[in-house]
This record gives sequence, C-alpha cells and structure tokens, in this order.
Amino acid sequence: MKLLLLSSLRRPLEAAKRPPALDSASGRRGLCTLAAGLALLCSACGSSEEEKKPAPLVEVQMAEVKTADLSERIQVPGTLYPLSQAGVAAKISAPIRELRVTKGSVVSKGQIIAVLSNADVEGARAEAQSSLQEAEASLARLEAGALPGDIERARTQLNIAKSALDTAQEIYNRRRVLVEQGAIPARELLVSQNELATAQNNFALAQTNLKLLQSQTRERDIEIARSKVEQARARLVQAQAQVAFTEIRSPLNGVVTDQFMYPGDMAKPDAPIVTVMDLSKMIVRAQAPEARAALLARGQPAEWFPQDLPGKKFAGRISVISAAVDRAARTVEVWVEIPNPGRELRAGGYGTLAIAVRRIPGAVVVPRAAVLLEEGTDEGTAFTVDEKNIAHLKKVKVGIEDEGMFQVLEGLKPGEKVVTEGSYGLPDNAQVKPKSAASPAEAGTDKEDSKAEKSEGKK
Repeated sequence: MKLLLLSSLRRPLEAAKRPPALDSASGRRGLCTLAAGLALLCSACGSSEEEKKPAPLVEVQMAEVKTADLSERIQVPGTLYPLSQAGVAAKISAPIRELRVTKGSVVSKGQIIAVLSNADVEGARAEAQSSLQEAEASLARLEAGALPGDIERARTQLNIAKSALDTAQEIYNRRRVLVEQGAIPARELLVSQNELATAQNNFALAQTNLKLLQSQTRERDIEIARSKVEQARARLVQAQAQVAFTEIRSPLNGVVTDQFMYPGDMAKPDAPIVTVMDLSKMIVRAQAPEARAALLARGQPAEWFPQDLPGKKFAGRISVISAAVDRAARTVEVWVEIPNPGRELRAGGYGTLAIAVRRIPGAVVVPRAAVLLEEGTDEGTAFTVDEKNIAHLKKVKVGIEDEGMFQVLEGLKPGEKVVTEGSYGLPDNAQVKPKSAASPAEAGTDKEDSKAEKSEGKK
C-alpha cells in the first residue's frame, strides 16, 4: 500500500518542479493531490500502528474439573396429598345443636366435633330400657315357679266359654222351632247361628290354651322368657347407639381443612360436616416415564422440592409403585411418603420430585455452566484454560446431571480448569484473565449502584 502511495505522489512532485508560468492551474492541482496523498499516507501509518496493539484480555470465571460421587435422578412434577383424610358426616339425620371446631382446628382421634339434637332418640332409649325391665321381670317370675296360676286362669276361661256355648246352643234351638212354626222371621235364626258359631270357636280356643299350658314344661317357658330378655336388651343397645350417634367424633388425628355446615344446619349421612386430614406425613403422587419405571423400587430415597417453599427440600422414600401404565400418557404412578412434623407442607401443593435411581462413584464432573450443549444431544463444547491463561475450545460428551454438576464422559480430565462465566463469543486460543473476587467495599458499591439503577429504571 505504501508503494502505491509513493508512486502516486511522484507525479505531483514532478509537476511541482515545472515553472509556474508554463501551467499555473496544473501546478495547483498537483499541490492538492500532494496534500491528499500525504494525509492518506499518515492514516495508513496510523492504522498499521493500531493493528500492532495487543487485543484486550477477556475476564472469565473458572472452575476446576473434579471427581465426585453423583446420583442419577428421575425428576418429575408431583402433587401433595395427606397421609389420610376423612369427610366427617352424621350417621343419623338431625339438626346440629353445637359445633366445637372450625376450619384450621387441630383435632385428635375420638374428639367430639359436633353435637346433634337428641330428644327423640333419648325417648326411644327410655322405652327400650322399660321393655328390658319388663322382660327381666317375666323371666324372674317364671324361674320362681308361677306356672300353676296360669293354668287356673286358663281353666276359668274354659268354663266361661262352655257356659256361653250352652246358652248360644239353647237360643239357637228355640229359634229354629219358632222359625219352623212361622212365628219369627228366618233372619233371627241366622243371628243365632252366628252367635253359636262364635261361642263354639271361643270354647275350642279355651280348650286349646288349657291343653297347651298343661303340656308345656317349665324349662321351655323359661327359655322363651330369656329370649325375650335378649331381644329387649338388643333394642336397648340399638337405642343407646342412636344416642351415641348424636355426638360426632373425629375418626383420626389431624387438622380440619374444610367446614361445610354450621349450628342449626340439618346434618345428614350423605353430607359431610367437616373434612379432617392427617398431615403428619404427606404423600407425593407423581407420574414417572414408562421407559424408566424399571429403575424404581419401593424404599428408594427421593427428594421433594415444593413450589411454595423455594430453596427447601424434603426427604422421603417410595411407598407405592403402580402395577399399571397410563395408556394415554405412557407413565407409571409413584407415591413417595414424606415426614411432615412441622406441617410445613400443604395438601394440594405442587413441586418437583427427584428420585435417586443410580449412584456413580468417582465421576469426572464440571459445573453445568461450563458446557454448552448442542440442542437435543449429550455433546457440546467447553473452554479449558492452560497455565498461560489461553483458552482452548474442546468438544465434550456428558452423562447425567446432579445438583448443577455434569458428568463428563469425554473431552476433559480432572485437574483442568474450565471457563464457567465469560465464554460467550470467546474465540479459540484467546488470552483470558481470571476474574478476581471483589473486595467487600467494592461489592457494597456495586450493590448501591445496582439499587440506584433499579430506582432510576422505575422512575
């Protein structure tokens, strides 16, 4: 480029040596060309000096390639359910007289939740109590030998029936004669005939009762009386149960999570009054991919990361693995039991379930940020930094990821340094500078500047 500039400058210089009288216009043009050429030459020299300046150093954050024990995990979304729950309803229909809990109340098993109106069932219990006492008295009388008195009464009833039969027979005979003589109408005979039939039936019944009493044994009567006592006692137990049903109790230890009725409402067997949940342990229900279901087993450890408690995790173990596959989603349902002594976890909560299915000891690992993966593959690139602080682009192949660390299968060795921050747009073999940690004073200044920028942005 310099040779071209020199050759272009020779022409105006030769023209400048000519006498001005010969061509004054051409002389002026030559001087202008000379000035332009000198300016171009100066700019060319300046650019060459700029090209010789060293490229600025790129500050990067680095980490060392290490070995560590990794756990292969299946991570799936899940939902929390209580260990157990119950919709507490009445067993009989009655108005609610008293409600002793509200939503959020902690209850224990057997604690009274509500009391129903019980005037009618108390009356039924009193009646059953009286029936039992009467049956017991009859049994006691039979056991004391009161059977002869019953026989005497039966004989008296038989004698009365015999007298009535004789009277009816005599009236019937007399009226039959009168009807034959035409002294009375025939309907009078029909009335007598009906009365005679009734008297005959009563006499036959009295005879049967007497024969039955005379043929019965005392032991059989006592057995019947005992049966009646048992029946009366069963009716009393049933009445007492009805009274007990007016006190509605919690079937489990837990917390009242829903309340559907209030004092004065009509409690019914098909309508729950409250819902009680046992939150001492929670069950995470999640859908694991069918292709990885074979890696799951009961008792495997798992971790729950709730969405409403960022930064917290809860340990548990698999308690249930479904024996069926969801044909639509091609997943297998998994239950994980998690202790919840502080009741931090809420039923219905959403989060991520991580199940450890395999442990890899002594794996070569790097931070997740050090590897730029090609989309849809397990291969990518990473920058290593040598002892001269020169970055080298390397192809790597990764395995599993565990808590922000990649398992490196190919491309890196333990002890190498990799770039974790600042690699975007970094060329191969570039000179880099390790990023130094900021002093506390500088960190404070940076925070204040960041706050100022945020406040200005809001304005």
